[in-house]
Amino acid sequence: MSMTLKIAVQMDPLEDVNIDGDSTFAMMLEASRRGYELFVYDFRSLRLQEGAQRPDMDGRGRLTATVRPVRVQRQRGAHAHFDAPRIMDLGETDVILMRQDPPFDMAYITATHMLEHVHGVGSGKTLVVNDPRAVRDAPEKLLVMHYPQLMPPTLVTWDREAITAFREKHKDIIIKPLFGNGGAGIFRIRADDENFASVLEMHFSRSREPLMIQRYEPKVRLGDKRIILADGQPIGAINRVPASGEARSNMHVGGRAEAVKLTARDTEICETIGAYLRDNGLIFVGIDVIGDWLTEINVTSPTGMQELDRFENINSAGLIWDAIEKRLQIT
Repeated sequence: MSMTLKIAVQMDPLEDVNIDGDSTFAMMLEASRRGYELFVYDFRSLRLQEGAQRPDMDGRGRLTATVRPVRVQRQRGAHAHFDAPRIMDLGETDVILMRQDPPFDMAYITATHMLEHVHGVGSGKTLVVNDPRAVRDAPEKLLVMHYPQLMPPTLVTWDREAITAFREKHKDIIIKPLFGNGGAGIFRIRADDENFASVLEMHFSRSREPLMIQRYEPKVRLGDKRIILADGQPIGAINRVPASGEARSNMHVGGRAEAVKLTARDTEICETIGAYLRDNGLIFVGIDVIGDWLTEINVTSPTGMQELDRFENINSAGLIWDAIEKRLQIT
């Protein structure tokens, strides 16, 4: 490729990533292989100022951040080499990867508002992946509620009586916080579990947010499938099997990754949601499927890329960058 792209990555500390499992690191390695310039920054260094001094800003503010130019390599203990930090106008980059982990709180939401000031500036050269407005409008456990035909029985509410009635109907349930990640705060409550009231009390004493309650799907014991999509097209899947004695399959809490193939139902799910993802600039997405049911659409910082590559001998980061390049109309 003849063009060198400037890539800014908004992420948690690069120094702390697991180089054999982190999807952001895989994206950065592939970017480096393609000759892109890489910069990393913490969202807390964002600065939004009036843009009147820039006639091309079209009424937008000027967004800067303290970035560190970086070179990456797959070498344990020496995977990142930084140059001196400097303040950069993010509107001068070609792509911003928004890859910090949730919680999807007001700080996260504010960062998406700030990134809208560079997304599509001028000629439209600055592409934020994923589109910050679409990310803000697509809370991962709520976006899926637009596809009830793909979901297990689900309730989102603050109302304890409604939660109690849902439990009485379905007996075995899963209780989830809406805006967590990595399996934190997820509980399985069986029909005879006396901790039900305590779980609700614990959540609502600490949070003003509603809960998501779903029917427990026994097929989770066989695995929770993570399917990765590039601009609405599935590129592969891994199966995350819960550890013994654990209801959660997240790899953060001991889930084991296994190779798995897409089923006809998986393909149907991807085809149903694919157009929405493409139309809204959600280029890098990971969805979760248990049995025949879609449970989450992950648009913030989906994982599973490196495990997929090892099982399928593919370059999933390359496929994501191909989709990004196509968006930038690079040939």
